[in-house]
Amino acid sequence: MKLIKARVQNFRSAEDTGEFTLDQVTSLVGKNEAGKTAVLLALAALNPHPKTHAALNKERDYPRRHLTNYDVRHPNDEALVISTVWRLDPEEIKEISEEFGPNALSSYEISISRRYAKELELKVSLDLMAAFEHLFDNCNLLPSETENLRSASDTTELIGMLSDMDAPTENHNALLGRLQNYVCVTNKVHVIIKQHLPYFMYFSNYDRMDGAIQVEETNDLIAQNRIDADKYRGHKLFVEFLEYSGVPLSKITSVQTYETFNARLQAASNNITDQILEYWTQNPDLSVSVRIEPAKAGDLAPLNSGTIARARIHNNLHRVDTPFSERSAGFVWFFSFLVKFAQVKDEDNPVVLLLDEPGLTLHGKAQGDLLKFFDEKLAQHHQIIYSTTSPFMLAADRLMSA
Repeated sequence: MKLIKARVQNFRSAEDTGEFTLDQVTSLVGKNEAGKTAVLLALAALNPHPKTHAALNKERDYPRRHLTNYDVRHPNDEALVISTVWRLDPEEIKEISEEFGPNALSSYEISISRRYAKELELKVSLDLMAAFEHLFDNCNLLPSETENLRSASDTTELIGMLSDMDAPTENHNALLGRLQNYVCVTNKVHVIIKQHLPYFMYFSNYDRMDGAIQVEETNDLIAQNRIDADKYRGHKLFVEFLEYSGVPLSKITSVQTYETFNARLQAASNNITDQILEYWTQNPDLSVSVRIEPAKAGDLAPLNSGTIARARIHNNLHRVDTPFSERSAGFVWFFSFLVKFAQVKDEDNPVVLLLDEPGLTLHGKAQGDLLKFFDEKLAQHHQIIYSTTSPFMLAADRLMSA
């Protein structure tokens, strides 16, 4: 399914954006403090990706100047935050049609929204009578068996009529069992749609990978489920970098021989170098290396004990290598971005990518590389919504998507 419209309300500085349309790649353009980040964070909370820990919190996110009047402003229900409209893909339409017939859907556009402290709310234009007729046929009910059932106005009433029959036929029982499995027809349609609903993944300009991690400490953070905390974002990206390279931290630390160990590190280095240079045209003489080595006592804690994993950048032209963390802010961001989204670009279920000021520290030409990456690698499978203040981040051929 494809996201085609959205509206954010009652969220931080975005008190009401009004409804806006979305394309496969959409840029949110505006001055600083205009509320672009608030819009992206609200969208992220609709159906957050497991790697994006976004959730609505009334005390934190509701517009602060109205918080004391929340119950007065919303007396009957929690405040609505994000409203979206989606267009179903042929795959989803086929799945619903196979279950309830080709005429069950009155429209191929659906609405999905979320309020504070509430589950997703779905609205689907469903012709229940057409769905019932399909189920009658599917369960081989004869006209004489359906004569009284056609007066049912909803699934609950239909189940009640079948349950109260004095002498139900085998076909009646088959239909009853099917309906009871659904709970109701609308519920089953919602289940099908939710299975196809894309996740939202948020990535900000401030998400940067650390250049080195202490392996034992990082393993402890993973074991204690603390690696997702904001203070360890850089650690987590380094772990994801190793996974992206094809040599997860668990595999590296379990190797018992030097040659196997070295081969895996070289494979990781070559793999990540090829990936980064495909879309980083600013300096083609760079290569990435991964090193795992004992700590040096003179380094700053926690890198002065145990085992240290490091990312190093080698400049083949000048024959010198430097710590990853000492490269330009633009390169560090671009590298971190590739690592993050390499994990989702090939997922079976599409992901809506929410990018907050992507490439803010990149040169104009590098921002062009980033847009090329969007089009060639990401937009083929995922929708992208990003905020920007840079004219270099606006594609000349789709200014209407800004």
